[in-house]
Amino acid sequence: MPNIKLITENLADELIPAIERATSIYIMTSFVMASGVQILAPHLRKAAQYGTEIKVLGGDYLFVTQPDALRKLLQIDPRIEARLWRSRGASFHPKAYLLDFEENEGLLIVGSSNLSRSAFKLGIEWNLAMNAQAEPTTFQDALDKFMHNFHHEWTVPLNELTIAEYEKEYEIHKQRNPELERLVIELDELELHTSAPVAITEPIIEETITFLEPRPAQQLALEALAATVEEDYNKAMVVMATGLGKTYLAAFFAKSYKRVLFVAHREEILQQASASFHRVLPDRSVGLYNGQEKNVTADCVFASIYTLGMKKHRERFNSDAFDLIIVDEFHHAAARSYQSVLEYFQPEFMLGITATPDRMDGKDVYGLCDGNVAYQLHFLDAIQQQWLSPFRYFGVYDETDYSAIPWVGSGYDEEELLAAQLKDDMAEKIYQAWTQHKQTRTIGFCSSIRQANFLAQFFKGKGVKALALHSNTREMSRVQAIQGIQDLTLELIFTVDLFNEGVDIPSVDTLLFTRPTESLTVFTQQVGRGLRLHGGKSHCSIIDLIGNYRYADLKMSLFQIAEESTERNNKSAVPSTVASCEINLELRVINLLEELFRKRQPRKDNLKFSYFKLKSELGRRPTYLELHLHGHANSREYVQEFKSYLGFLHWAGELDEHEVEVYLQHQDWIREVEGTVMTKSYKMVVLAAMLERGPDHWADAITPEEVAPYFHRFYMEKDYRKKIDFSDAETKKLWDYDEAKVAKLIARMPMTKWSGSSKGLVSFEGGRFEFNIPNNIDSSELIYVWVEQICKYRLHWHFERKVNNTLFINTKGK
Repeated sequence: MPNIKLITENLADELIPAIERATSIYIMTSFVMASGVQILAPHLRKAAQYGTEIKVLGGDYLFVTQPDALRKLLQIDPRIEARLWRSRGASFHPKAYLLDFEENEGLLIVGSSNLSRSAFKLGIEWNLAMNAQAEPTTFQDALDKFMHNFHHEWTVPLNELTIAEYEKEYEIHKQRNPELERLVIELDELELHTSAPVAITEPIIEETITFLEPRPAQQLALEALAATVEEDYNKAMVVMATGLGKTYLAAFFAKSYKRVLFVAHREEILQQASASFHRVLPDRSVGLYNGQEKNVTADCVFASIYTLGMKKHRERFNSDAFDLIIVDEFHHAAARSYQSVLEYFQPEFMLGITATPDRMDGKDVYGLCDGNVAYQLHFLDAIQQQWLSPFRYFGVYDETDYSAIPWVGSGYDEEELLAAQLKDDMAEKIYQAWTQHKQTRTIGFCSSIRQANFLAQFFKGKGVKALALHSNTREMSRVQAIQGIQDLTLELIFTVDLFNEGVDIPSVDTLLFTRPTESLTVFTQQVGRGLRLHGGKSHCSIIDLIGNYRYADLKMSLFQIAEESTERNNKSAVPSTVASCEINLELRVINLLEELFRKRQPRKDNLKFSYFKLKSELGRRPTYLELHLHGHANSREYVQEFKSYLGFLHWAGELDEHEVEVYLQHQDWIREVEGTVMTKSYKMVVLAAMLERGPDHWADAITPEEVAPYFHRFYMEKDYRKKIDFSDAETKKLWDYDEAKVAKLIARMPMTKWSGSSKGLVSFEGGRFEFNIPNNIDSSELIYVWVEQICKYRLHWHFERKVNNTLFINTKGK
């Protein structure tokens, strides 16, 4: 084949031979049709069996993609990773096929062909095929752009639950647009041409830093990290509010390590971080590893997660090539794109940094750092220390009846929400609120590109220097827009999510929220955009439209002082905040919040909603520990409300007939394992030792002497376990293993105490410890799995709580 070739028919004849020789296959099309999947399926299946990396990204744009096609895609081979782009009404129209071969060869096909039979065999199509060696930079750029899109926050993994959710929306769209559906049926693949969004990769403007000494918050974090290293942790997370210098903190911490890998998901973050590290560590070499540059020898390598997410790029480095790995915006680290990187590399220490408070959604990454949050500082605490700007919050009543707008999947129905938002009287309400409370420079957060465009035009009509900034903006670049807001040639920028992360404009002193809050994490990130200190800035004005949308009352918790949160939760929906800040709510807003607070969804329904949301994300029933780490509700509430996680599953109809029978037969004993009081972790460690024997013998009676080796090893192999539960005057003497003395402790503490408090469900007689549970061969393996899940959860939760309590006390003490 020539280096560049025009293909106008029978694309499959070019594509299939390339699939058969590829080591990696990446497909991204706006529409996925069952006919196209059927053509490629046998060839993709064969490639997967040979170990080829395969990723497929389809889109929901205009709801042309067929749910059955997505199901057929899933059925090809479980090793194929597929995701769906949730366009939210914005254009998603790529058609690209990337095939990576050995010896730096590859093929890029871009053009008009979706994943469909007519595009592959029947229709008139125009596609350009390019050999990688002809334009290696372009080919690599395409690979990086694909990975960026594939792991974008607007994508969801394909599984039976996410497909079912999409199918509901697909059917609704069919009913609303019968003519479109008729054409899709007739043609089997409808091509709807719109312009594709243009990616923005320009670096942002960074505030000049002229000092090389740690700020107070950074110094406290460095001290906490030093203590963590001394305690033999090899992983830690630091949670610091936006504006406190997390990147510089990482650079100061990196002084103790020779080779450093810094991983991030935005190019501008990599550029900023490399510059920051160079200022702090001028004697170290720095280099980028991304689509354009491949520096493998620098002392400090700043790598795009989308590039390292590809196997061939990870393997250019030895697994132990770096002494320190730093993961920026660590709340993303639970995503699959990060998992392959974190699993491959074996550094001396791994540090995750994030601004998202763990009291919101930070639990999802807790397990990635072995439960070790070395330091955390919420933005309210930073404001109290005068390290961030105070705020004045203005809650403005939104008359929209959100209860009449359908909730589809994880958000409000796009079209019906827009119908309520794109009205002149609504825009006038926003304009009046902004005029009353604004200062000099404003970022306005919208729910969609169409809303941003509408509001920008409305405000311009009022004489305001406003701009809608998003992926389709042609009026000016992001760099120009940021410069404009800084020099006041712009007063207001309306955006959707461009400024959620990695962008700091310290001079911004007003935030305008014109969207219903659907994510507390996103709301937290957006509030952080206005809290950076800046000369002449006394405070940040936050103007927020509050209606009867979901989570309207819950987001108030973001501004609640932690010490008073428990008392407040029982009394009022209006928060008590930091003394230097203000909460100003219109009377109708107060009345609405109090009403929502009184009518808040019953706890059982909240727990059910949280569970099914996580189940949809995972594509299966979550384990108990997964529910805790990734769920949106407090996992302890499941025990409080249902006596056990399994009790909840039974109530929610999530157990099959056999599981229900086994659960009902053993529910008293399951509740005992879930609910037995633990001041130390000893009981669960004994249980873990028993589980080590496998499903056939785990419940057999056991002696303290048999438990002793596992028990001692459990505490001695992790310093934090030893420090928390094995470091009093008695147990310190047991650090040097003495089986008789360890066995004596086990007999006296967990075995005797548990048997004495279990009402006959646990016994310890004649030196033998055992559980008094029905002996049923048909249920033994299932009980084993359930008990193992409970044990893992309770151990994790115990140490997490102890670590956080210690962290809270130490932080307050300083």
